[in-house]
Amino acid sequence: MPLVRVYVPLDPAALATLSQTGELGPAPVAGHSALAPSTRAGIGNDDEEREYAAWSAAAEDAADRAADGGRRVIASADVDAAVVQRGAPDDTAVELDSVVALPRIASFHVDEEPGGEVSDLLWYDVTELDDVVTLLGS
Repeated sequence: MPLVRVYVPLDPAALATLSQTGELGPAPVAGHSALAPSTRAGIGNDDEEREYAAWSAAAEDAADRAADGGRRVIASADVDAAVVQRGAPDDTAVELDSVVALPRIASFHVDEEPGGEVSDLLWYDVTELDDVVTLLGS
């Protein structure tokens, strides 16, 4: 089955649950993905531009979920295409019809400093989940 890269904005509670249970959920899980060419102004139809638009939209959502102006966290996951339900055709928003198991997560993106620029998000490998949890707790 083909896989789709989905960027899932997380709050501290979702991150803690992932650490404890090995899953993001319950379904539906909200995220962003570059499924198909967009007609939205400002988003090109090049794969990299669509991926960046999806990642940026997830960063905006993560800012809304950050506790008291805390750091944004995004999980990058590769999920089965069959569980991805696309929102509006010209948007990056998607919903996943199933939980996201830890083995499906490739990486995390975390603010270097709370409230920083999208370009300042740091990359953490999925094996560094405990480090990300600790970073958000500090």
